[in-house]
Amino acid sequence: MSPSEREAEVSRALSRYWRANLTVMAALLGLWAVLGLGLGVVLVEKLNSFTLGGFPLGFWFAQQGSIIAFVVIILAYAVVLNRLDAHHHKEITKSRMKD
Repeated sequence: MSPSEREAEVSRALSRYWRANLTVMAALLGLWAVLGLGLGVVLVEKLNSFTLGGFPLGFWFAQQGSIIAFVVIILAYAVVLNRLDAHHHKEITKSRMKD
């Protein structure tokens, strides 16, 4: 494999990596929007008919739940991206090693 073919293959692998990264990021941001806005703002009246620890559930989601969801989403992003990095690092290394 010529150097220009190798570089083109590495470039395609990097493009696949960034596409996967953006897909993960968009999905997690969408989940955050649903949890933060949907449960804490839009559905607050319906959720307030339930209580959690003596507080209305809608209030709890707006105050505590959105923060907890954000931290869990950050952890999920870190785990998923570590796996994605490892997978694509192997792919790019393999592309660079081909003769």
